[in-house]
Amino acid sequence: MPRTGLQEPSFLVLTALAAGPLHGYAILKDVETTSCGSVRLGVGTLYGALERLAERGLVEVASEEVVDSRLRRSYRLTEDGAGVLAAEASRRQQQSAAALARLGRRGALGWTS
Repeated sequence: MPRTGLQEPSFLVLTALAAGPLHGYAILKDVETTSCGSVRLGVGTLYGALERLAERGLVEVASEEVVDSRLRRSYRLTEDGAGVLAAEASRRQQQSAAALARLGRRGALGWTS
């Protein structure tokens, strides 16, 4: 059973990689876009998250290349990572549905259930 309960930055990093391999800057941009600008990871935070996710076997280095005299790594989601992401997305969806249903009963959303 995959362990769930990911922190939001890790969840968003895995979400970015679900579309395919990406390098660090592309992950940063995807996280910002997916979160509608509410999450802006710093470089240190991103690489710390990637390291922790790699230690758990959820991501891995897909490729390495030298660009402008700097090493650029691309990362990809592993099968275990896809399983954890799917479980976490489902968990979050269930929690959101419960919250919206309860708010709906209160009339807080302008509609009733």
